Amino acid sequence: MDKECNIVELFSGIGSQAKALKNLGYSINTLGTCEWDIHAFVAYDAIHNSPEIPEKYCEMEKDAILDSLTKYSLSNDGKTKMEFSMLKTYRVDTLRRVLAAIERGNNYVDVTSLDGKSLPDGIDILTYSFPCQDLSNVGAFHGYNKGIDRESGSRSSLLWQVGRILKEMNVSGKEMPKYLLMENVPTLLSQRHKVNFDMWISELNDLGYISKYYHLNASDFGLPQNRPRLLMISVYVGMNDDKKSFVDLFLNKSSDDIVKEYKQSEYYERKNVSDLLRIDYDNHTSWFEEAVECTPNDTVSRRTIWEENPQLVLEGNIVNPAYQVIRTITTKQDRNPNSGNIYINTGIEGRSRFRYLTPRECFLFMGFTDDDFDNVIKYNPQIHSNSKLFPRDKLIRMAGNSIPVKLLEGIFYQIKMLDSKLCEEGF
Repeated sequence: MDKECNIVELFSGIGSQAKALKNLGYSINTLGTCEWDIHAFVAYDAIHNSPEIPEKYCEMEKDAILDSLTKYSLSNDGKTKMEFSMLKTYRVDTLRRVLAAIERGNNYVDVTSLDGKSLPDGIDILTYSFPCQDLSNVGAFHGYNKGIDRESGSRSSLLWQVGRILKEMNVSGKEMPKYLLMENVPTLLSQRHKVNFDMWISELNDLGYISKYYHLNASDFGLPQNRPRLLMISVYVGMNDDKKSFVDLFLNKSSDDIVKEYKQSEYYERKNVSDLLRIDYDNHTSWFEEAVECTPNDTVSRRTIWEENPQLVLEGNIVNPAYQVIRTITTKQDRNPNSGNIYINTGIEGRSRFRYLTPRECFLFMGFTDDDFDNVIKYNPQIHSNSKLFPRDKLIRMAGNSIPVKLLEGIFYQIKMLDSKLCEEGF
């Protein structure tokens, strides 16, 4: 794993995991992804493979594509299965993108249908960032309170599907993944969820994994966003007591240690809020168009949003020095509270003199690049006559559901160092 890394990403989203590993200098061999949200896995394909559709898909007719898609459980919102009749209404160029993304990304699509026996040997890292709706404080406010209770049917309880898949690999004699990486919200450690979380760690231990978790924040890894997260490294040691002791000692670190070691690495780079805002409208027409799309109408409720949330950019395009870190990027910005607002005078009658973060800026604050975002929207086909595959709100939702790339770099850096040490020790 010195230069190449074989990965499987469960709940892969738009691929923060792969992005982080590439930033650490790895050549990535994606053995499998698993994501049922159409928008997320098509965006993943555009970022990590290509925005271009291979010729063989461009030649396929709609009926043939639909026939190929019948075996998949797809979602339009990332929460519920979409009716196949809805998929039939999509235009053929959109369907071509969907099928190409599934096959090019080795996408298993539905984690509940993934059989562990079908996973390949030789997996270096398997990642799982299972849904947090039933764990987060925002989710609890909206009534999602089943947590990760087994058999509860909650989205967050899909965690146990990961256990099922690993057990099936083990029973069938498959080579177990060398490393597992979990990402979710810190409320997993709360009294409500801790018993279940401890049970999960115990099941991993029974499979031969030693696990250590860390409470980390994206703002400590170079991204100016307050985004606390819980990450856990699990290392396969099997029945090797010497390896278990070595791994246990190496991972016996505090969260502060994880931050310190990454900051001392060659990969650390501090980004300022001003670096990630796209407010140079004079030289970037597309940035202005994106800004206008995120400028609300001038109403009393919208003025309240400006007054009650961080004013990141003041009149005169002055970046407000009071904010070194923005609030958490969520799945919606046209709301109160939000991540922050930017002064703008579009000259359009009836519009407010402020805007929300654009989808591009949301991607940037998650650690993706302008090129990544441009690849996603390069081909944005019409689903129907009045709706595109990637409307503004879907793009923001994908960013809000993602994982900060620099945060992942920090935790993968630990795996990188550990893997090197294990090789030196002959494990």
